[in-house]
Amino acid sequence: EVQLVESGGGLVQPGGSLTLSCAASGFTFSHYAMSWVRQAPGKELEWVSYINSEGSVTHYADSVKGRFTVSRDNAKNTVYLQLNSLKTEDTAKYYCRWGNNRGQGTQVTVSS
Repeated sequence: EVQLVESGGGLVQPGGSLTLSCAASGFTFSHYAMSWVRQAPGKELEWVSYINSEGSVTHYADSVKGRFTVSRDNAKNTVYLQLNSLKTEDTAKYYCRWGNNRGQGTQVTVSS
């Protein structure tokens, strides 16, 4: 059974930082690319970032480029998303995604 468990969200002030984690199980993690997506209240799901299986190729949505960094540790079956210079518009539930699978998400709220 595929499981994706996100953690690390919270309440942070504008300009702050957070590190999200996603622990994966039920598939051979090191063989597959992973993505992060997010959904703000009342809005559609938005793709945020991509990382290939080796961690050597990354892509970002224009809205987060230069502020967010995706990485992975294949020994730990975990993918990370470092969020820096957070803005109020980054407020959303963040999910890691593998194919059509995603976890329960972790809430990021950016507010003063």
